[in-house]
Amino acid sequence: MRVSVIGGGRVGRDDRERAEAVGRKLAERGHEVVCGGLGGVMEAACRGAKEARNPTRTIGILPTDDPADANEFVDVPIATGMGNARNALVVGNGDAAIAIDGRYGTLSEIALALDRNVPVAAIASHDVEGVEAVESAAAAVAYVEEHA
Repeated sequence: MRVSVIGGGRVGRDDRERAEAVGRKLAERGHEVVCGGLGGVMEAACRGAKEARNPTRTIGILPTDDPADANEFVDVPIATGMGNARNALVVGNGDAAIAIDGRYGTLSEIALALDRNVPVAAIASHDVEGVEAVESAAAAVAYVEEHA
């Protein structure tokens, strides 16, 4: 399964650790990571996925038109030149979504995922109807596995 990991482009230590744990857990369970390809939650999730015992493929759907803008842990950079409109592609390429932290861009991705009837788990993110608030990476992955 492909899981879109969405969240803030700039995060503190706690959210970075949460995102790395989500990436690791997804890799351990054999899932691919789709994200926006830049920093913050996106980079941390990709780092976790690549540093796992059994690394998984990471896909970064970039807002810019240069694949070189992807963080160093992205295996497949997809340059769109679409800015935030690429958010639809990030969640459109996942069978589920996990949100960590985030502001308005993350909120738009949550809405797009819910509109597609894709399960969304959230760790320290937006409190939105239809989103399952969880406390850990393991709980987030378990939720999306069960509901995808």
